[in-house]
Amino acid sequence: MYALTPRLAQFAAVARHEHVTRAAQELGVPQSSLSRSLARLEADLGVALFARHGRTVSLTPAGRTFLAAAERALTAVEQGAEAVRSDADPATGKVAFGFLHTLGWETVPELLRAFRADHPRVRFALVQNYGDAMLERLRAGELDLCLTSPVPDAPDLVARRLDEQRLRLVVPDDHRLARRKRIRLAEAAEESFVTLEPGYGMRRILDTMCAEAGFTPRIAFEGEEAETIRGLVAAGLGVALLPPPVFPRPGVREVTVTAPRAVREIGLAWSAGRPDTPPVAAFKAFLLSRRGQLLRAEPTHHPAPEDNR
Repeated sequence: MYALTPRLAQFAAVARHEHVTRAAQELGVPQSSLSRSLARLEADLGVALFARHGRTVSLTPAGRTFLAAAERALTAVEQGAEAVRSDADPATGKVAFGFLHTLGWETVPELLRAFRADHPRVRFALVQNYGDAMLERLRAGELDLCLTSPVPDAPDLVARRLDEQRLRLVVPDDHRLARRKRIRLAEAAEESFVTLEPGYGMRRILDTMCAEAGFTPRIAFEGEEAETIRGLVAAGLGVALLPPPVFPRPGVREVTVTAPRAVREIGLAWSAGRPDTPPVAAFKAFLLSRRGQLLRAEPTHHPAPEDNR
């Protein structure tokens, strides 16, 4: 197909001029080369595209049919080339950027605001998803960069740890643990958990932390979004391990977990060996420069009066 595209342009030029010499002059190629190219095209198709009349030519019925298709193909190629050039433009190009749902309320908008202060015309295609799905889209070339957790360790990806986020045990405000300021996760071993579905990074973190605490969590409900999980906790349907909310949620208490260490790492990932366009390179450098400062200050936690059991 790639080799055919120049011949389509040559064919369209001859059809437009109805004269091989004038078409060759427009294209900047020798007339003999153009004539051979047209002969090869007709041989490949197995039909005559032109009727020859001395120095001039005219399209055959097959040539007219093929010209319409050739012009559509050339238009599509040019539109595609223009889109690629536009996306790679350092000033106005596009970045396909994926991130976790839990980073979409505040962290990512603040990052984009800060980046666009110096790059106001760079465009973004934003994708919110869970970790495994984003990594697959990264591998498929649908994303340039993604913020994810846990930080992936795979030979076809490059990942850099940028920050960590504290996790808390979220309980209903009338729960037996609601008046505690700090707990060990093992103290929740008999509780029913509300959590994210398998494939989500937070689900893997929950399973790992519970295993370190010596128990397997009993899962009552699975969901796809952290604030929905908080709502289920507020309804008394279980407890959850979650990052802090952007805004305090009525009906729940967020209790600090002291053991095991309750954090999740946030990392930036991209495909190994894939060259960056200038706007992607600029945004990548910006994100890497925010190492240790990626997350905004977490909301102040106001626990109930402490019961120091």
